[in-house]
Amino acid sequence: MTGPRETMLSELGDVLRRRRESLSPEAIGIVPHGRRRTPGLRRDEVAAQANMSTVYYERLEQGRGPAPSASMLASLARTLRLTGHERDHLYLLAGHAAPRPWEPAGVTDPGLLATMDLLTANVPAAICDDMSTVLVHNDMFAALFGTMAGSVWPASNIVWRWFTEPDWRSRTEATWQHGKTSLSYVAGLRAILDPHDRDERAQNFATMLCTASPEFAELWAAHPVAPMRCTHKELVNETVGRLDMEPVVTLSQDSSQRLLLLRPADPTAAARLDRLRATLPS
Repeated sequence: MTGPRETMLSELGDVLRRRRESLSPEAIGIVPHGRRRTPGLRRDEVAAQANMSTVYYERLEQGRGPAPSASMLASLARTLRLTGHERDHLYLLAGHAAPRPWEPAGVTDPGLLATMDLLTANVPAAICDDMSTVLVHNDMFAALFGTMAGSVWPASNIVWRWFTEPDWRSRTEATWQHGKTSLSYVAGLRAILDPHDRDERAQNFATMLCTASPEFAELWAAHPVAPMRCTHKELVNETVGRLDMEPVVTLSQDSSQRLLLLRPADPTAAARLDRLRATLPS
């Protein structure tokens, strides 16, 4: 009898074999010599390119032996020219969590940026990374929350400011929501600490917050874990007063970044946003 683990390793082997047979030697920089009896690549060619023994690679294709390590999977994904989604599927079959997308420092996701540019001028919007650091925002977002993009980190991070700047918190959100929002931020940060390959950035950030905020430290010690969810927000603005808003989050398909926009929940909020927009420099 075969269990779930054996079934997944068997499927992993099938994926490797089919991908190997579909690739030409030229696709990975090998110059073929003479006639080839095998369609696509040979097992020894894949093994050499991925820096592993041919015997071990053969066992992988046969679904036998121990599951490959994360570093071995990364080598195979590069050698077999897998797309991001194909690579993630390979990790899943081997029992590993998929690695986070590699993102150049300081680069904002172009797809999200183009989407934000299409929004009307009175819609507050910002692009954040997975830890809620604001990378780019529009004028309406700054009118509600202050200028954050371009600030020296961690001042550009929403979670950091929430837990370390009580005045900023009270100026931006109604008091009755504070407890729920605090818990959401803590649970969301824990959710990105991968159990197989703990995210060092998030872990270091959590350590900083535990030192800076007793409230955060107490919540963190309780180990809440949940994807960060944006629900109805009652914002407080010094110029136009209360704003009932509905957050909308768009996740990038190519990075860990997200577009956050706030739409008015009722006509009153829409009118007040219009008034706030009219106070901004043209």
